[in-house]
Amino acid sequence: MQRPSHTGRGHWLALLCALALAACGGGGGDGSTSPSPDPGTSAPPVTTPPPATGETPMTPAEAARLLDQGGWGASEAALAAATKIGPKQWLSVQFDTAASRFGNYSAEIHTAGLKDFCVERNIGSNCWRDYYSAEPLSREFYQQAVSGADQLRQRTAWALSQIWVVSGHEVEGTYGLRDYQQMLRDNAFGNLRDLLGKMALHPVMGAYLNMVNNEKDAPNENFARELLQLFTIGPCELTAGGDLAGGACRATYDNAGVREVAFALTGWTYPAGGTSAWGKWDWTNPSFLRGEMLAFAEQHDQTERKLPGGVTIPASRTPRQASDAVLDALFNHPNFAPFIGKQMIQRLVTSNPAPEYVERVSAAIASGSAHGFGSGRRGDMKAVLAAILLDPEARDASRAEAAAYGRLREPTQYTINLLRAANGSTDGAPFYWWIGAMLGQMVYTAPSVFNYYPADYPLPGSPGLAPEFGLANAATAMTRYNLSDGLFYWNEGTGIKADASIPNATGTRTNIAAFESSADDANALFERIDLLLTAGRSSASTRAAIVEAINAWDPVKNKDSYRRERVRTAFYLLLASPDYQVQR
Repeated sequence: MQRPSHTGRGHWLALLCALALAACGGGGGDGSTSPSPDPGTSAPPVTTPPPATGETPMTPAEAARLLDQGGWGASEAALAAATKIGPKQWLSVQFDTAASRFGNYSAEIHTAGLKDFCVERNIGSNCWRDYYSAEPLSREFYQQAVSGADQLRQRTAWALSQIWVVSGHEVEGTYGLRDYQQMLRDNAFGNLRDLLGKMALHPVMGAYLNMVNNEKDAPNENFARELLQLFTIGPCELTAGGDLAGGACRATYDNAGVREVAFALTGWTYPAGGTSAWGKWDWTNPSFLRGEMLAFAEQHDQTERKLPGGVTIPASRTPRQASDAVLDALFNHPNFAPFIGKQMIQRLVTSNPAPEYVERVSAAIASGSAHGFGSGRRGDMKAVLAAILLDPEARDASRAEAAAYGRLREPTQYTINLLRAANGSTDGAPFYWWIGAMLGQMVYTAPSVFNYYPADYPLPGSPGLAPEFGLANAATAMTRYNLSDGLFYWNEGTGIKADASIPNATGTRTNIAAFESSADDANALFERIDLLLTAGRSSASTRAAIVEAINAWDPVKNKDSYRRERVRTAFYLLLASPDYQVQR
């Protein structure tokens, strides 16, 4: 058998790519920017667990699955900490861990009063990147996901950002995009009703979906429509288990309902703080994307409005009273809990949750309590997350054997899992315009309000849903494999070099030296890495193929490099396998 090499891994890659394609069914900060990670760090830091409380500690496989579902995947350090405690205690630790914070980016693009900020400040070719785009946030997102202790908070905020979408494709202002995403992080363990209010009245959302500066006589309906369709109740009546009520779509609202909501949300403009070289127009404030939108009562509609769900708001009201009435009506609508609950399950655990699972999560949203977590107030996020992650459908590993269970790892998850498992470090630079664009997921820059992929995307040839497969094609599959190749083999194994145009850039690399201690035993090496990547769930055929490839590196013929090459081979092929690509 030919020995695998950097240029000769094709046989094994072809084998596992074929398996993968078959499985896929087709071909507020402190004023400073977050520091770059130390490229020499051997493992991400983890929060030290409190003393045991009597809960049975998790096995390594149980801990790896929970780290996959409630965070950005396992590292050996994270596993060592998690196996000292049980899943409820792990949640408690995460709920008590402080939020990672994005840098506090400059708002000068909207406060300097210049006609052309980049030209007049003579900033140069990277001005748009550094002041207007989501790229700096994307870099921090990857840095913090790889190394941050607040894994559950970050993963939850990422899930919420894909439900309540804003995008750098439409909104220009790094500082504003930062404030919106930091708001989701800061409130990820708070209450869904509070989050709804912060989302709806954030100026970035106002700009993105055209609610800002809506006048009482002719409001834009964009935000009202998406608030109903995507953000709260969905277009069809649902059971508590998330199925269509009555087995067919019965509309929760019509065009008249959208228009009623749009009128009720008139009279909001940008927060104070922005200035414009062209002065002020009428009642509106110049663009400013930090804080909460300001109400202007004279431009708020005062007609009685009938909202979806049967709520009527009176004719005499303030803009705040009207917005509260709209959000309260939607938050208390019977669709809200199953509509949001099912999507959160899909983002964290499985694309096709059983109706009973959705119903249990819906009950937690309604009661504000689950498994001893929550305040008892409807919408408590700690209760929601406990209901999702402690449910038997999430924790019972035997349920993962069902064909429809699990979810394709989206590009962000694939990348971060890889780096955490392989003791990697990153400045996040490759994952926006370059690799992120090729994978179809540039962080905080979704192509539309429908996210990177629709929540109801069907798996071809299957009755089930598979949202992340909306990004899966031959090109994105090969990009995943090429990313692994780059991080384990490029530049003599040092990974992706630093971008000189980015201050304090460190590059992106893996650090697999610690795994060489297991390299003399191919089965032991496979099991060590498989635990991190799949929670030890790889199939016998995948194991046999990879162990054979590991053993192809002969200790006699390759005495100076066989351990390193065995580790590279194990990582590379496991990452290419369907056993890893589908989170179970």
